[in-house]
Amino acid sequence: MRIENLRTEFGTDKAKVIATVIWEDYDQPVTDVYFETDAAFADSLTCNPHAFLVASLIPAFHFGERRILIKEEICPELREGLLAVMTLMRHWYYKPDKQLVQIETKTRAKVLTPNKPPRTGVFVSGGLDSFAALRSNRLNFSPEHPGSFKDGLIVFGFHGEEPDHFKQVLASLSEVAEEVGITPIQIRTNLVALGPGWAFWADELFGAAFAAVAHAFTNRLTTVALASAGFCFPRKFDPHGSHPLIDPNYSSSDLRIHHDGIALSRLEKARLISDWDFALKHLRVCNRTGSVRSETLNCGKCEKCIRTMLSFSALGILHKVPVFPAQDISADLVRSVRLSSVSVRCYHELLAPLAERGRKDLVSAIEDKIKQCERSEKLNRWKTKLKQFDRKYLNSSLVHLNQTLLQKKEMARKL
Repeated sequence: MRIENLRTEFGTDKAKVIATVIWEDYDQPVTDVYFETDAAFADSLTCNPHAFLVASLIPAFHFGERRILIKEEICPELREGLLAVMTLMRHWYYKPDKQLVQIETKTRAKVLTPNKPPRTGVFVSGGLDSFAALRSNRLNFSPEHPGSFKDGLIVFGFHGEEPDHFKQVLASLSEVAEEVGITPIQIRTNLVALGPGWAFWADELFGAAFAAVAHAFTNRLTTVALASAGFCFPRKFDPHGSHPLIDPNYSSSDLRIHHDGIALSRLEKARLISDWDFALKHLRVCNRTGSVRSETLNCGKCEKCIRTMLSFSALGILHKVPVFPAQDISADLVRSVRLSSVSVRCYHELLAPLAERGRKDLVSAIEDKIKQCERSEKLNRWKTKLKQFDRKYLNSSLVHLNQTLLQKKEMARKL
């Protein structure tokens, strides 16, 4: 992979930095990756090679590019961090012999902006993690402290948002920024075009994507906080694209990436903002933008919505949260959701507080979903072992047999 032609474009109402990404080993089209902001923040935006390197490295590693070449100098601290990230990703998701991408570039000898005053920003999405980070920062940091949030970075382009819905979200987040005393900065990017889809985003690209955006604003910021997704029961951190072992490695001598809020579980974050009425009126946890009604910010039916509604039910305040279509939640709705091996852990901590509030119907539904997920995990483990045995001792003959049977079944269906 080569990253070339780094450039800046200015318009009457916006500023944009762009780089051309060229694949060498994987058959993908040439892509112009960009970061764009409003003209009011043109001086804050910088055509920083770090932004494009961080955005491109994980896709290059995932798809087997042998190298990533960029002629501009980069910070040696970031280079070492990127090697650490690839090593961790390989341990989590790939075979031990997967080759790391060779980073072919010169390294900087000194800091570009050594006298820049400290300034901290935070990514603002309107989600539970984001609001908990804002609340915690305002409770624990005085305005004069260098770690006190001064800017809120609002990113468009990560979740396939519809422009009209994003306008609604932006209006809500602008009110949030005014409430907590931070400057809202809207950013648009297409960097997710380098990846294959949602699973890759969640497992590998998540932290890199946000860190890349942050590096595009090193003219303005020295630290950027990315809210942790929070641990679930049991208290462990599963492999994820944003992780306390991953995100800090995207730092350089110019910018520190801070993974914020790892001490709090999802339920504890809900409790932290439970008496903050403003947050409860602007909370946006839903990624199903196409299913959201105009008068609400959340669909109330997806897994993230249901998980969050259960948290507020466990705290006894769901009726005070107006951003969901319903002010109560049923056992049938809980049973309708599909849980992953990661998300299921967030439901364990809800059992005791829901039982204390007499919601045995919800407890029973959650327990059923947990058991269902555990059975599915067990089956998947057996399937994985069988595939490994087949590949090692049977030359993948079982896989080939299964493919043949599926093909015959499809042919018979068409007759």
